[in-house]
Amino acid sequence: MQKNNENILRRGRLGSSTKKEVMNYMTSLSFDKEIFESDIFCDIAHTKMLMEQNIILEEDGIKIINELKKIYNNGMDCLNLDPSLDDIHMVIESELIKNLGEDVAGRMHTGRSRNDEVATDLRMALRDKILTILKLLINMQKNILNLAKEHKETLTIGYTHLQHAQPITFGHHLLSYASPMERDILRLIDTYKRVNICPLGSGAFATTGFNINRNATKELLGFDSVIENSMDGVASRDFILETMANLSILGTNLSKICEEMVLFSSCEFGTIDLANEYTSTSSIMPQKKNPDVAEIARAKLSTINGNLVTVLTILKALPNTYNRDLQEISPHLWDSVYTTIDTLKIIDGMISTIKVNADRMEELAEKNYSTATELADTLVRECNIPFRTAHGIVGEVVRLSIENNKNMNEVIRDVLDKFNLKLNDSKIEKALTPMENVKIRKVIGGPAPEEVERAINSYCSRIENYEKEVNEKIEKIEIIKNNLLNL
Repeated sequence: MQKNNENILRRGRLGSSTKKEVMNYMTSLSFDKEIFESDIFCDIAHTKMLMEQNIILEEDGIKIINELKKIYNNGMDCLNLDPSLDDIHMVIESELIKNLGEDVAGRMHTGRSRNDEVATDLRMALRDKILTILKLLINMQKNILNLAKEHKETLTIGYTHLQHAQPITFGHHLLSYASPMERDILRLIDTYKRVNICPLGSGAFATTGFNINRNATKELLGFDSVIENSMDGVASRDFILETMANLSILGTNLSKICEEMVLFSSCEFGTIDLANEYTSTSSIMPQKKNPDVAEIARAKLSTINGNLVTVLTILKALPNTYNRDLQEISPHLWDSVYTTIDTLKIIDGMISTIKVNADRMEELAEKNYSTATELADTLVRECNIPFRTAHGIVGEVVRLSIENNKNMNEVIRDVLDKFNLKLNDSKIEKALTPMENVKIRKVIGGPAPEEVERAINSYCSRIENYEKEVNEKIEKIEIIKNNLLNL
């Protein structure tokens, strides 16, 4: 039987000898809160399976499960978080033994290792977080699509090299946020498949001689399949890498949005105004309205890249099966997860509350020869000349306009006459009108209002399917948790 002050992990081989600074250095308890719930569910499912396989007595299993449910309801903070116990797994088992005695509670760990236990816990905890992120992404996608619909005819300027390029609509610009966001959603949905596979039953790395039923625990815990190689079951953390890589890509896409919020809200652009709640002011300059939220988000998102590189480096040269290095992955994973969750909420709120300066957008769309491309296209269509020739002619029109400080329609006749080309005034006027430029670009993915409307409807239809799939996964997990707590 365990003595009250006896360390169940170290008492055998190590004789319960500990050194405080070493134990504090080694423990994972500070971040094990992320897997506390998963560990309880994993314990319950494993115990239930041991009972069904007649590996432990049913009466012992029932006592263990009931005590695990009490620990779950009381929460992690009610436990003795002794760092010498290493981690949450041993803390929970120690609590069980304290309350039930070792002859009963000591049977729970039969046929498994902490190695396959923690691998299972991580997958369960991470799948919950992936679904949370997906819900936030889908909500943000919906808000962007609603804003795009509102501005499908709001004329603005598009940029290449951050220089005026061609007229578009603000709705079209917003869809450039929705498009990569959809890929972020698809990546995470696909990654979920590789997260939701069960390593429990792999043991330390060579399974067990007990007649366990891995499929039973897989079903009880809501996994889709089992990992068939026990060495890989305890060693694999590529599901974490894949998730973190996806979050890094997502963070890069979000950072681009933040950058444009900073630019477009500046006086030089002046096309949007951020809500006061998403800005700050200067300690010395009373007139300032700074886009600090977007800037902080940009910086926070960069830490996700650093976390990914750290985890890649930890994993790069590890030998197979379990190594304690794997413990140090978790803080970086959860930091990336929570940074993503918090930042998604902030950026969604920031974009949803912007004020659009449509007059300024239209003003910019009419400047800096943004219609030059359509003028060249018009020459190709109407005068039957090669595009490269038309490109040179319009380039000359622009040059003369700049040199003579005149509009293009004031110098174009002289240039057309030089090349013996005829183009009536109505065609020229249409080509030089920004909104006409936009309307004619109605091919798939174009800025024409009718195409933007079609694209929005297409996105909405797909988002509905993604949301349905995510909700089904969430519902399944909730059912699994309720079932385990009602055993």
